[in-house]
Amino acid sequence: MFGKSFKIKIIIPAVVVLAALVIALNVFLLVNFSTQRDALIGEKLSANINSLKLYLDNSKANSRAAAVSMALNPDVVRAVRERGTGELLRIFTPTHSLYRINYYTICDSNGTVLARTHEPDNFGDSVLGQQNIKDALAGKVSTYFEEGTVVKVSVRTGSPVYDSDGTLIGAVSAGIRFDTDSTINELKELFKSEVTVFFGDTRIVSTITRDGHSIAGTKLDPGIADVVIHNKQEYSGSAYILGTQYRTFYMPLLNARNEAFAAFFVGINDVEITAVTTRAIRNGILLGLGGLAVSILILFIIISSISDPIVRLSGDMERIANGNLNIEIKVKGEDEVGRLAGSFQKVAVTIHKLLEEINVMIGEHEKGNTDYCLNAGEFEGDYKSLALSVLKLTALSMKDQLTGVPNRRSFDNRLGWEWKRAINDKTSIGILIVNLDKFKNYNETFGRRQGDTALRTVVKTINQTLRPSEDFIARRESDEFFILLPATDSDGAVRVAETIRREVEKALIPSTELEGVKVTVSIGVNTQVPVPGKLVDNFISSADSALDKAKETGNSVVFYRDGNVS
Repeated sequence: MFGKSFKIKIIIPAVVVLAALVIALNVFLLVNFSTQRDALIGEKLSANINSLKLYLDNSKANSRAAAVSMALNPDVVRAVRERGTGELLRIFTPTHSLYRINYYTICDSNGTVLARTHEPDNFGDSVLGQQNIKDALAGKVSTYFEEGTVVKVSVRTGSPVYDSDGTLIGAVSAGIRFDTDSTINELKELFKSEVTVFFGDTRIVSTITRDGHSIAGTKLDPGIADVVIHNKQEYSGSAYILGTQYRTFYMPLLNARNEAFAAFFVGINDVEITAVTTRAIRNGILLGLGGLAVSILILFIIISSISDPIVRLSGDMERIANGNLNIEIKVKGEDEVGRLAGSFQKVAVTIHKLLEEINVMIGEHEKGNTDYCLNAGEFEGDYKSLALSVLKLTALSMKDQLTGVPNRRSFDNRLGWEWKRAINDKTSIGILIVNLDKFKNYNETFGRRQGDTALRTVVKTINQTLRPSEDFIARRESDEFFILLPATDSDGAVRVAETIRREVEKALIPSTELEGVKVTVSIGVNTQVPVPGKLVDNFISSADSALDKAKETGNSVVFYRDGNVS
């Protein structure tokens, strides 16, 4: 009796304690897993937002590349001139896969359709209602999100078509439709999330279904519509759609008139993820409690050998989730937990390394070293894609796309850095502001394409006169450039300016239509030995004053000295 009672006394407390431990462990896992789940959902939604914006940017770029390329195609020019609808359809068919577009229109100089890829398949109607066509027939390349009666939501680029003699004979409009099932199904597969496109406050295509049917045609929640469509703002949060909770992001699309006429939606089914999590935790609790009666000792061993490393791993994961990527995960081993810990360690190391590379690149760019790039080749898979995306965005933000030299933002960074260095070293710093003489008249005479060639040739000529690792050139505006000359006194700055002026004057601007055209420049020069308290703005404005004086005669160099220009 004593033995039985003793066993009961041992078994019952052991079962109770073990049951409590099992329950506590599962509750602990539930809380932590829920936290991790919310973080992962948030990260996935954030990634989807970035992917959507990148997709829209790529769509603009693809439509622009397709329109401009085809507008310059000699076969297209000939077909537009001869109004060859069949020939245009034949020429444009390969562009769909080449530029990843699914929509184009070609019209003559009156806006009358010569060929298109969408209904109505008869031609001869006017498309002057499209802003990108209007711009193209005015000689301008433009890209807009646009609406229409047939193609309701799309991104389109219009590009003018010029005859060989420079006469504007028509326009090409190329773009990507977002109002098709194929487009949103492709995006659903890409994002691994639900996707919907709204026209106004109405769903026109959607991957969300009810009873096996798309919910296209239903209305957007009025409160969200007020934010997204009427106020033209992005919206993120949780929302119920047909009784199901989603983590959502809505992004308005603005047309040429800056009106929100449509919107994109990406959403993650929160209820479905929660249900799967709850079932997994509940089944784990039942399984644990069911095995108590026959495997108390085994459960003690399992709990002691598994719970500790899981708790430690969870703690390390929590620190990683809070941004502490430079840690060493202490859980080791060849079992599943050890391999999982190793995988998380690899993720943390890779992300930490990528962030370090990005921070180094940002630091170099703040010094004006815009040629410094992180090494994307050190990463693989999606990390490499992220690194390449960062490089693309950085290039767009720091470089002038036409000439390839740094832009005004890069110049400001470099000037601030060089100014501080000159203060510390007590050295002189020089600035040149180079202006192309009568460049507006040049563009009007020879055309903007020839003007772009002139700008690139002038930049190339200037670069050949500068010290590669020291001097710094940046584009200020359409026909003006900054040149920064560290450790350079007034005589040295004037010599550089005179050299640039002479070399540019000697250069012949290449052209397919002209043997060569001369371009001249006027240059304002200023130098200072910076001291604390001196304003950089005065340094630039003094050079501007010298430039104004130089531009009065043209093709000259004027130096700012002691409040006067000479």
